[in-house]
Amino acid sequence: MLGKLYTKWMYAWETALTTRDTNRIVRPLEWGEDWLSDSIDAGGLRGASEFDRMVWLNEKIVEQADTFFGYESPIDFRLEHRHPQLFPTNVRPETLEQDAELRRQAHSGELSTVEFLRFTSPVGTRYPENDTVNARWYPASPEKQAGKPKQAMIVMPQWNADAFSHNALCTLFNRFGISALRLSKPYHDIRRPAELERSDYAVSSNIGRTVAACRQAVVDIRSCVDWLEQQGYEQFGVLGTSLGSCYAFIAAAHDPRLRVCAFNHASTWFGDVVWTGQSTRHIRASFEREGLTQNDVRRIFTSVSPMSYMERFAATPKQVLVVHATYDLTFLEEFSLDVLRNFDRLGVDYVSKVLPCGHYTTGETPYKYMDGWYLGSFIYSAFRRLAADATEMSRPLQSQLTP
Repeated sequence: MLGKLYTKWMYAWETALTTRDTNRIVRPLEWGEDWLSDSIDAGGLRGASEFDRMVWLNEKIVEQADTFFGYESPIDFRLEHRHPQLFPTNVRPETLEQDAELRRQAHSGELSTVEFLRFTSPVGTRYPENDTVNARWYPASPEKQAGKPKQAMIVMPQWNADAFSHNALCTLFNRFGISALRLSKPYHDIRRPAELERSDYAVSSNIGRTVAACRQAVVDIRSCVDWLEQQGYEQFGVLGTSLGSCYAFIAAAHDPRLRVCAFNHASTWFGDVVWTGQSTRHIRASFEREGLTQNDVRRIFTSVSPMSYMERFAATPKQVLVVHATYDLTFLEEFSLDVLRNFDRLGVDYVSKVLPCGHYTTGETPYKYMDGWYLGSFIYSAFRRLAADATEMSRPLQSQLTP
């Protein structure tokens, strides 16, 4: 009886949180093949339907993933000092008040500047503001880093996150002697085009642009690792939440330097989440108007689905955390359990943690503290293991050098 009441209450709370924003827009379906034409040539399919062409493009991207997610490392890495801004994605009064207060503090000198890593994304788009990558830099103190390899996490928040989301996790990692780059995803916060209130272009009914946004996110993550290596860092991890977990997974599948992976809400097929999730019901509405089915949507997003890269992900050793929520109405629990089944099948070294809440309620008290504990304790332990392994590997060499 209590269990049923809790379930009913949780679903009601989750639904209330996912429907409180009134600025979601149902946009028309756009195939967006032009967003992919620089990387995949579909010229041989000119007589095919737009749907068949997009399915074919996705299949080719998976086949040519090394090229699609490949890149030339940026040459304009730089650190900038700026006042932090919120860049809200909703128009709720309390959020707008918080944004206004931060602007007032910056103008009056009450708010200190902080460091941001900036560079030109190797994947260009038609939006200049989106093509300058932005990552708030949280360097651990030298005292905390002493006596171990230099370690760093790249943190990717959820879809439509404001610029303060996940910053507390970065300061937590600093306590462990782990530096952090809190990366702004494509079309998010300072990278968001001026015509948008929300980060709509990251996931939308423009299929090609959505796929291209994933490509850009993956390449931006890998570029951040390049910069960290230039700063002398040796061990790397990535944490992604929701959409960020999809980006983080694909980046880790293509970059063996990412040895610590934390996926905060996870799914196998991108299209299944778009079709069934409360957060994307406005996108599903666009697809339904054109007669697409759930299976169709799965096929047109194959190239940005973690399931397409499971074997590649499992091919190199990693320490992995998967957090999912029992009452999730955005990443349905069945999809997260599918991730775990595939990890079992492929022998991935992973830890599974379950939150007794939903997707949006993960950010509410007390669940956000449970989630923070799962993420923080795992990353602390995983990097300790990496440091210990590095020390153990260096001992034979040290003994050979000792006279």
